[in-house]
Amino acid sequence: MSGFTQNDQVAINTIRALAADVVGKANSGHPGAPMGMAPVAHVLFSKFMRFNSKNPKWINRDRFVLSNGHACALQYILLHLAGYKVSMDDLKAFRQIDSITPGHPELGVTDGIEVTTGPLGQGISNAVGLAIAQAHMGAVFNKDNFNLIDNYTYVFTGDGCLQEGVASEACSLAGHLKLGNLIAVYDDNKITIDGDTAVSFTEDVEQRFKSYGWEVLHVEKGDDDIAAIEAALKEAQKTKDQPTIINLKTTIGFGSLKQGGHDVHGAPLKKDDITQLKKKFGFNPDETFAVPKETYDIYNAAAEKGAKAEEEWKTLFKQYSEKYPKEASELTRRVEGRLPEGWEKALPTYTTSDAAVGSRKLSETTISKLAEVLPELVGGSADLTGSNLTRWKNAEDFQHPSSGLGSYAGRYFRFGVREHGMAAICNGIAAYGGLIPFGATFLNFVSYAAGAVRLSALSHLRVLQVATHDSIGLGEDGPTHQPVETAAWLRAIPNLAFWRPADGNETSASYLVSILSQHTPSVLAFSRQNLPQLANSSIEKAAKGGYVLEEVENADVTIVSTGSEVPLALGAVEQLKSKGIKARLVSIPCFEVFDSQSREYRLSVLPSGAPILSVEAYSTFGWGQYSHDHFGLKAWGASGPYDQVYKKFDITPEGIAKRAEKVVAFYKKRGQPVFSPLISALDDISDE
Repeated sequence: MSGFTQNDQVAINTIRALAADVVGKANSGHPGAPMGMAPVAHVLFSKFMRFNSKNPKWINRDRFVLSNGHACALQYILLHLAGYKVSMDDLKAFRQIDSITPGHPELGVTDGIEVTTGPLGQGISNAVGLAIAQAHMGAVFNKDNFNLIDNYTYVFTGDGCLQEGVASEACSLAGHLKLGNLIAVYDDNKITIDGDTAVSFTEDVEQRFKSYGWEVLHVEKGDDDIAAIEAALKEAQKTKDQPTIINLKTTIGFGSLKQGGHDVHGAPLKKDDITQLKKKFGFNPDETFAVPKETYDIYNAAAEKGAKAEEEWKTLFKQYSEKYPKEASELTRRVEGRLPEGWEKALPTYTTSDAAVGSRKLSETTISKLAEVLPELVGGSADLTGSNLTRWKNAEDFQHPSSGLGSYAGRYFRFGVREHGMAAICNGIAAYGGLIPFGATFLNFVSYAAGAVRLSALSHLRVLQVATHDSIGLGEDGPTHQPVETAAWLRAIPNLAFWRPADGNETSASYLVSILSQHTPSVLAFSRQNLPQLANSSIEKAAKGGYVLEEVENADVTIVSTGSEVPLALGAVEQLKSKGIKARLVSIPCFEVFDSQSREYRLSVLPSGAPILSVEAYSTFGWGQYSHDHFGLKAWGASGPYDQVYKKFDITPEGIAKRAEKVVAFYKKRGQPVFSPLISALDDISDE
């Protein structure tokens, strides 16, 4: 073993035995992959990873992503050994309530976890985003003799991840972008839950990645040839213009009586199996969670080496600050997560004298203004730039310099037709730090990215999804493109803000709150058709998520709406007035933000005393929390000019007014007090 001692083999076997103990005590989890990947994990963390476990947020640390997140016992063990805030008691609390060692790695729960993984394919796609972020930050801030940002992103991945479509999308783009800072280790153990991969996955993975433009390396004996593992990682580091995938042949559950089979994939080892395993590896079978001093010594040395690397980096940064004070100040601001002073003044405001335009065009204007004052704002479109209107004037594309199409300093991304990959990559960019990413597509196709959007929210990542063509108002493309149900599931996701602005001021407000919301992702839905500027809207009002657009005393009815239906509802208010019916109008561009306001404020917007009718050209699912009656779409949309589509479904000022009259008459006939839907018997129940 070149450069290794017997203590390294002991450390590897310690990891294997700990994996069996961790999963065994929880009586839940996946011991097989941790046991099979113990050798490569040991080599990576003891010889290659640059980290400081006492400062897990050092910006130039190497990033490690466990894409096969079910194997998280491995990652928790490594974090414990390396001196992160993961104690032996935390390992013993694996998969238990309120522990910092949950069933899959979660960003923000455990120090040293870079991204939330578990849903297969997400982690390797996040890793592409992390590598992109490093390449961009390095291109912006590095100077001759000052490589401040030059870390690697390492990712472990398995057969399950590589079968998921999102991994193909992201890895294809990584190859195009020639991300030489990205190194993946493919745990080629040929086992998934259903058994041997022969039943479903017989493609040539190596040829596939070669076709993507990746460097492909091999380690045939991943169970014990740690010298070959070290050599492959060294070779991967030398390659600067290609991402690398190392095909590592391993035996799942190595050392178990059931090694090599799917039985060891997702279930604890039996007691007798753990006993023989420990005897085989030279451990006392009566001891659990045992770590030899020699193993701790190896990892302490690695941690000390990383701490020294950070101190050297600090010295370099001090010299950089003296020579490049402006750049140093800017890097510090970004890493600390502070926004530039007064950036919000760039947000455009509107009056009724301004022209009616589609909110996707209003979004374009806002992005263009923000791009000038927020250098950390980066993003692009899933091959719909000309439709999403997301590229600002003089934007440079993020491309490998050799392409002649841009540079790594570019801030605009050409994601290609890869909606799911785009969203997952944006998660990785956001997780890196110092950047605010956005992706863009039609609202309907955010559904293609659902898995990654959900993880944005769970991970508390500030990612913006610009979603244009947001309703039946896109017209002739018809039901295949008209997102009737999309808003409902987006609004149902905890910690995700779904915005549907009705005019220019509301559009500016949606960007204001989305950028200020450092730990909440946002989906911003914009119209294709033109929308008038509303008389009583403002950024300040809309930033509360909901507000009164038209007030009237002793109202007979309140109409509440969003987006492109608000002007139609305003027309209905005027028609009702001519019939002697007093109608208030409320706009709620964002449920999530409105719900965060005080109870007093929300009840002032949606008070008791008169019935409330919601109007939206979507499914009415979810509106019961705000309105007594709901007017929307009961099925799919239709193909035709947008105004005719609205007319077909009677979502017009006349159609809205007609339904509002029925609502007023119904509640007057009942003759009972009308309480706001916001009032609940459970209001005084604590959420704690």
